[in-house]
Amino acid sequence: MSGRVVLVTGGASGIGRAVAEAFAAAGDRVAVADVDGAAAERVAAGLGGEGAGVAVTMDVTDQASVAAGVAEVADRLGPVEVLVNNAGIVAGGGLLVDLPIEILDKVVAVNVRGTFAVTQAVAAQMIGAGRGGCVVNISSIGARQPTAGMGHYEATKAAVDALTRTAALELAEHGIRVNGVAPGPVHTPMTAGLMENPQARGAWEARIPLRKIAQTGDITPLVLFLASPSAGHVTGAVVQVDGGQLLV
Repeated sequence: MSGRVVLVTGGASGIGRAVAEAFAAAGDRVAVADVDGAAAERVAAGLGGEGAGVAVTMDVTDQASVAAGVAEVADRLGPVEVLVNNAGIVAGGGLLVDLPIEILDKVVAVNVRGTFAVTQAVAAQMIGAGRGGCVVNISSIGARQPTAGMGHYEATKAAVDALTRTAALELAEHGIRVNGVAPGPVHTPMTAGLMENPQARGAWEARIPLRKIAQTGDITPLVLFLASPSAGHVTGAVVQVDGGQLLV
């Protein structure tokens, strides 16, 4: 079978779905992993010809679920060659003094523990296969630019950036590159409430020099590039796609 084996977590919607579709369109075989197994099945079924996509039910906060999911991908498609750690949540918002600790715990579990657990399992598989590989973590410019009420989410994305750099350092000897993509706000189901509120949307757009919210299609080309041979000497980088928001 042609094409690389690509695993995309949180692949049933938003950026993850767009990334899965982009890799499949490029000829790769994509495992769409999501805690919502039925949604993952629908996305995988739409990825094209036989073997282009498979669905894997995976809860990234559960190490046993991660291990089983990564093993399932290897059984059905072969060892993972490209991992996109996209699964992430916001789970709400609130100032530091008001935010329920349960929300913080939930976001840390998905965004930090989940990224760590899936990277750990896939990297071990890549090392065992002995063919190298690529990891691309979906971060956020929030890791570098604070927004009131979003500190819990932004702290987890700063942790993802740190994991990206450490993993790049540790896995380089195995021919595994690890990079990150840091979007600003993007049109996705997770931001639907923001997009439907003219005041809130206008406030975000006012922070962006290009004066527009990104579409998922603005993010996918960089993900594919970082996973490609053209980026063969790039590792440990976290690249923003934010319309210039970090400039102001």
